[in-house]
Amino acid sequence: MTTVIIKKFNNSIVQVECSGHTENEIVCAALSSITQTAVMGVLKITNNKAEFKRNDDGYLKITLPKEMDEKQRHDCDVILETMLLGIKDLQEGFSKLIKLEER
Repeated sequence: MTTVIIKKFNNSIVQVECSGHTENEIVCAALSSITQTAVMGVLKITNNKAEFKRNDDGYLKITLPKEMDEKQRHDCDVILETMLLGIKDLQEGFSKLIKLEER
């Protein structure tokens, strides 16, 4: 099972953490694509200094900086909320493989 933890502050996603592998390679690849594309968007499009960790064991974590200008915050919100929609949609169909927590 893959666990996805979404942490919010003031209605904005400030951290995304994924760990584990699903038992289905297609679902795992879909979830990885959704989250990694969002991370690339946050790092490259918004050009902020988010802290990012990833390894080959299915672990991914991005933590947004506390200080961002208004445009960066807006762009991160759009990217990460879109990511969350994709994760929720995938999790609806594969709830035994993906655990989603929003805090």
